[in-house]
Amino acid sequence: MFANRFVSKLPLRAYYSTSTKYAHLSARKQSFIPTSGTYPAGFNATGIHCGVKKKPEIKDLALILSDRPCSAAAVFTTNAFQAAPVLVSREVLQQKNGENVFGVVTNSGCANAVTGANGLENAKRMSKAVDAFTGVEQSSLVMSTGVIGQQLPIEKIEKGVTKAHSTLGNSHQSWMDAAEAFMTTDTFPKLLSGKFSLSSGSEYTMAGITKGAGMIHPNMATLLGFVVTDVNIDAPLLKKALQHAIDRSFNSISVDGDMSTNDTIAVLANGANNAPKIVDETSQDYVDFRSKLTDFAAELAQLVVRDGEGATKFVTINVKGASTFESAKKAASHISTSMLVKTALFGQDANWGRICASLGHSGIEVDPSKVSVAFVPADGSPKLDLMISGEPENVNEERAAEILKMEDLNIEVDLSLGKESAKFWTCDLSYEYVSINADYRS
Repeated sequence: MFANRFVSKLPLRAYYSTSTKYAHLSARKQSFIPTSGTYPAGFNATGIHCGVKKKPEIKDLALILSDRPCSAAAVFTTNAFQAAPVLVSREVLQQKNGENVFGVVTNSGCANAVTGANGLENAKRMSKAVDAFTGVEQSSLVMSTGVIGQQLPIEKIEKGVTKAHSTLGNSHQSWMDAAEAFMTTDTFPKLLSGKFSLSSGSEYTMAGITKGAGMIHPNMATLLGFVVTDVNIDAPLLKKALQHAIDRSFNSISVDGDMSTNDTIAVLANGANNAPKIVDETSQDYVDFRSKLTDFAAELAQLVVRDGEGATKFVTINVKGASTFESAKKAASHISTSMLVKTALFGQDANWGRICASLGHSGIEVDPSKVSVAFVPADGSPKLDLMISGEPENVNEERAAEILKMEDLNIEVDLSLGKESAKFWTCDLSYEYVSINADYRS
């Protein structure tokens, strides 16, 4: 994870352990729930129940606020039915040129999507509820997730913002509360944090929350998420860094091929580290920050796939040897959304011909006589070649079955046409996915 990679040489699992609240989950899923964290100075978080959801023990409102103005940027869904909070958040960033933003307020349980003029007014009221505490107009981005086509209980949310503000904190529990308030069909909260350094020598902190388990496919996925950091960076550069990161993270995941109306990934940087401001796109500090943000976003995005509705496998599609990054990504995306590939993975069927079939109509340049395909086990054991340079291998079916029983799997596709590569993260498609989505509103 992020913390492990940049802070310590401790084993990955040292940072994560079983939480009794999520004891019903598999040990693998529990291992991704943090029991501690390191959070950026100046940012406070909380999550409470305000009444959007029926059960009082389930959190449904998250508030994250900085004690000083931030540079801010966001990437939104490209769905034509863009939800009211998407429209309001985009307007905030445009009106303020990505500056003087203080936080994010999020509700779960109601998407406030396809709700007309009333929905738009409710999203604005959510933002104004935060303005009352910052003293600045349009100081907060807005996110909503849940059922589409229903109006927000806005009075409950407005009262909830007041309650939430009184419980803000910077402890790990405060951030966990916020992460839980994002959840809908998620089975575990998705929270990540850690420290990192730039070439100038300064040490910074980054934290992020995301949610999503179904209706996941670019552009972006069906999810909400944000990242906060104490880096001091110019707003236009922050926007460029985020777009670079999203293309290699949240726009590189898929669960079911559907695109949501509410997708939003935002990043806020408050400069609380007090290091010199990053203002030059050619500086090494900017390049380093963009790389750290990309790695962090990729790890957050992978948590979404690991919690894919009904998923039993986490699958990395690695397409290499492409002539361009764009073509590699397009091929990886196409394979990751193939229902035949995903159902074969669930059935633990080494039907690798489906991978080739999907690649063949992905719309990119392919020379079948040059393509190689392999299963690469996540446990570090030798890969299993399925096809080399267009020629099928005599596949050891027993070894293939062993690999397909593993929860993590890498599928490697080498086009042998160039030096570019791209990864896509996906999961299998199970009976449970159908069950979850057949009665989502009940």
